[in-house]
Amino acid sequence: MTTILPRLDAVLVSAPPRFSDPEAVSIAEGTFGLRAANARDLGSERDQTFLLLDAEERPLAVMKVSNAAEDPATLDMEALAVQHARLVDPALPLALPWPLPDDPTAHRATLERPDGPHFVRMYDVLPGRSRTDPRDLSDAALVAWGETTARLARALRGFFHPSAQRTMLWDIQHAGRTRAMLESIGDARQRLLVERVLDRFDDVVEPVWPSLRAQVIHTDLTIDNALVDDAGRITGIVDFGDMSHSALVTDLSSVLDSIVVDRGRDELFRTSRLILDGYQRVTPLEPVELRLLGELFATRAAVTIAISSWRVGRGLEDPDFGLRYNASVADTIETILGVGWDETARRLGADVPARGGAGAIAAVDDLVHRRDQVLGPALEPLTYDEPIRMAHAQGVWMTDTDGRTYLDAYNNVPVVGHGHPRVTEAIARQARRLNTNLRYLHDDAIELAERLVASCPPSLDTVMFVNSGSEANDLAWRLATTYTGNDGGLCTAFAYHGISAAIAPLSPESWPAGRRPDQVEAWMPPDAYRGRDLEPNGFSAAIERLAARGHAPAATILDGMLTSDGFADLPPAYVRALVDATHAAGGLWIADEVQAGHGRTGEAMWSFQRFGIVPDLVTLGKPMGNGHPVAAVLTRREIAQRFADETVFFSTFGGNPVSVAAALAVLDVLDDERVLPRVVVAGHALRAALREVAADHPVIGDIRGVGLANGIEIVVPDGSTTPDAERAGAIKDGLRRHGVLVGTTGPAGNVLKVRPPLAFTEAEVPVFADALQRTLVELDP
Repeated sequence: MTTILPRLDAVLVSAPPRFSDPEAVSIAEGTFGLRAANARDLGSERDQTFLLLDAEERPLAVMKVSNAAEDPATLDMEALAVQHARLVDPALPLALPWPLPDDPTAHRATLERPDGPHFVRMYDVLPGRSRTDPRDLSDAALVAWGETTARLARALRGFFHPSAQRTMLWDIQHAGRTRAMLESIGDARQRLLVERVLDRFDDVVEPVWPSLRAQVIHTDLTIDNALVDDAGRITGIVDFGDMSHSALVTDLSSVLDSIVVDRGRDELFRTSRLILDGYQRVTPLEPVELRLLGELFATRAAVTIAISSWRVGRGLEDPDFGLRYNASVADTIETILGVGWDETARRLGADVPARGGAGAIAAVDDLVHRRDQVLGPALEPLTYDEPIRMAHAQGVWMTDTDGRTYLDAYNNVPVVGHGHPRVTEAIARQARRLNTNLRYLHDDAIELAERLVASCPPSLDTVMFVNSGSEANDLAWRLATTYTGNDGGLCTAFAYHGISAAIAPLSPESWPAGRRPDQVEAWMPPDAYRGRDLEPNGFSAAIERLAARGHAPAATILDGMLTSDGFADLPPAYVRALVDATHAAGGLWIADEVQAGHGRTGEAMWSFQRFGIVPDLVTLGKPMGNGHPVAAVLTRREIAQRFADETVFFSTFGGNPVSVAAALAVLDVLDDERVLPRVVVAGHALRAALREVAADHPVIGDIRGVGLANGIEIVVPDGSTTPDAERAGAIKDGLRRHGVLVGTTGPAGNVLKVRPPLAFTEAEVPVFADALQRTLVELDP
């Protein structure tokens, strides 16, 4: 059988030069005028490399004599590339070619021989030792290898040369061409492994290769092409002979293939991750690059076996030298195939979502069981009768592991939309640069505080950073009790303000049945739908009940949207009366903006601004970092000063640079995308569409809200206003089946909670309304 080989770089099919050591001494003097006493052949795949020595056996230079088939333009490219990289990153340990004695612009001399011209290049001797056993590299050295690999690629990023477009088979973009070499692989096990990897490359990598980041890269930064110091760090990159224009991540495949061999199954992945850590300190990998890295790693190993076997079979290399790595890299391939492609990707740091299809239901059931076992019975139950296992989200759309997409009309935390690039990039950029605490000066934390102060009335001039809404409300409560000397608290009848020991008593939604904290009183907010509690008398009565038990109010706390109370309407005059009554009783007013702030009403940045009041304390959380944990308390300087007189406040993570970067990015997006006006328009359109649906379905008793904070009250369809929590739950699950996510809220659990990310626009309104209409039709008796 005759195998037709693909077109190859000529140097791969030509024998290397065979000059003797004495001839090398003569060539050095005749080309570069360097007088050496001795020469030592260092071995090479396709050219010939000599270490030139003086009479005392001290190194003078390294000389390379090229293969007769070498294209001189390729050698010129190598010289230009190294010079470019040195210019960009002068600290890179690169072997620079010498200029010719009589022409400083040229870096190769021509040596005419009967088999054709050979080109001679001369290099300085760099420190370090060659061909180190990669198993001797320490963990720190592995990280340094990754970092140097990334630095070299970055230094070459702006370089191009026509000769970089070449068919060099060590560049794995041409892996498919090595199929013609399979019959040269004498070991049947190795041949089968190579075939399996090449099949995977064709099926998975080849289709997406054009989408990968590409540039001129080294492609062969291996233990054979680098010198290292005693610590294993690279001190010299000595060979650019395989350089070509290829996918950026190709460099990593050659490094991994060379460095992590013979380390065993578990160590293979651990050491690979260390190399990747070093690389990503300089150049973060894109998700698709991480996802394919296992395939590229295995492909490089397969190419190593195929090319070396073929060259040895053609007599182009000594078998011992040429095949020295094949058994080891075959073990690497077996390890990768043994754990599977998805698991390999996961172990190398890729985000590998769970797959749907066969077994998906069992996997969900297993996760539910595991959740119950380790997260415990106190955790709030899963939202839907059919649990959703989400894979990713963007904007107002979430996608589960089966590939089904849902309109998110529930999650208020990603206020400017899931995965907003401004926020995610700000977090990643700052995390790479610095993350510390407020014991050090940091410009961004001060800027964020200034911008928050500027968004509020002038008296709110002091900002204290924490990590969550619960912490913010807890701190506000401490400030209020310290400032007033009182210990009583007031909140709405079904409020939720947090989970800390101090603030949970002010969260009736989670009170134990029938037990109210002695120092807390709740009042019923207005119920305009039923015409109840429209006056502030109930609030005054709550203050009196507190006093009767010996407690004066330290603070009243109010969520400006009354989210947990079912989105009750609050007239501004009503709220102002409550503020006045609180102050008259010696308490402070806490505006809880954790759910209602950051533009959710559309009418103002903070919900309290709708009422014409000036709170004593404002608490921020949830949306402040678009899902990143960051929160704050805004207050008057005099309140903070009273607190400072008695204690010292510090939060290790409060106001850290990464969280601050997220919060600043959120404010920027709110401004740049003109989110608040958009929220007003979207909110009006949503409520109008919902009222059209409600006209045909008496189970919808009321639709209320402002901006993108809205409640749909579900009642028994008998003409009364009796809450129907069971039907509300069924509608919630029906909406989920129709691809829309909502929650339920309110004292009776009968109000559909509609509070999407503020990326929600008029365009999504028909989707929501149609899903609600279809759900109600299905559920109508």
